[in-house]
Amino acid sequence: MSVRSKGSTQSGRPKASKRRRRRPKPDDAAARSPSRLRAVVGTLVLVFVTVAALAALTIFLVVFPNRRGPGDGRAVELVVPDQAGPEDIASLLASEGLLTAPRVFAAWVRFTGGAGRVVPGRHLLSDDASPRELLARLERRGGAATTRVTFPEGWTRFDMARRLEQKHVVALRAFLDATTDKAVLSELAIEGDSAEGYLFPATYDFAMDDDAADVVRRMKREFDRRWDVLSSLHSTALSDLMTSAKLSIRDVVVLASIVEKEAVVDDERPIIAGVFVNRLRDPGFKPKRLESDPTASYGCVVSPEKAPSCASFTGKATAAIEHDADNPYSTYTHEGLPPGPIANPGGRSLEAAMAPAPSRYFFFVARGGGRHTFSETYDAHAAAVREWNRR
Repeated sequence: MSVRSKGSTQSGRPKASKRRRRRPKPDDAAARSPSRLRAVVGTLVLVFVTVAALAALTIFLVVFPNRRGPGDGRAVELVVPDQAGPEDIASLLASEGLLTAPRVFAAWVRFTGGAGRVVPGRHLLSDDASPRELLARLERRGGAATTRVTFPEGWTRFDMARRLEQKHVVALRAFLDATTDKAVLSELAIEGDSAEGYLFPATYDFAMDDDAADVVRRMKREFDRRWDVLSSLHSTALSDLMTSAKLSIRDVVVLASIVEKEAVVDDERPIIAGVFVNRLRDPGFKPKRLESDPTASYGCVVSPEKAPSCASFTGKATAAIEHDADNPYSTYTHEGLPPGPIANPGGRSLEAAMAPAPSRYFFFVARGGGRHTFSETYDAHAAAVREWNRR
């Protein structure tokens, strides 16, 4: 008979003991709670920092560059020196009231790499332009805003300079300097001391803060294009005129500018051109003075210091201005054409100067409604003047 050992089963295997699962003590749970809390807080901080960084980056790269400038559209001319760095440029812009956050602008310029592309020299900016627009203008790249500018026929380069500055295309002085720059004139094959007469009056789309010389080049290219078309249409008449009256191409442009200032209605332009050509060409007409009021007026516009009478000039020539021998543009005291064009003629006046209407007229005077009375003799002209004065 076998004897069973205590704690064994009938099969001889030890009896399994029943063990209860040990419950965590309250102290253990409390110990793990701070770790869990720290992990949650760390995650929240990381999310907050990430969101804040993204927000700051968005403000720096998107909001700030496109924020409108502090002003109301005032034109500001400034000169960017050579080798100017981002801080120099930012300081210059801020000093002229174009920026309120120069340090941010400098940092943004450095980040975008734009400082190396800024064009040194004279610029015309606007105090309502955004930082992105300011940089685009300073770089003179294609991304800068453009504006449409229309020049009426018969405007002088001084008139054009004022409008270009008003439209924030280029500073008045910069444009006028470009129209007399000898290198630019030589490049464009313009004789004389200015581009007056060769700045074709039309409608152009210019970049804001454009290069002054480039504006002159573009307007001269348009003049060349129009001249080529019109001279081809009137090649025979133009050749005859230049031969018989001994006129150069520049002389024809000068004549066209006078026609532009004298004529009002289109059908009279060739007749008025013919009157001046008759005075120049006819050997019996002496002295060969054109006696055109607008030429004397232009003398007071372009070089008032040369004629004492210009001190009283208010936009219209007086008898003293017309007969002032010191006024080089006065065709009352000087024979022949004036020294250069007195305005920028349009296509119709250029065409009239190329192909003047044949006539025996030597005189004309206004008779109202933009029209003139034309006369062959001085006596007939004097009668027409008396008739006009009686009105």
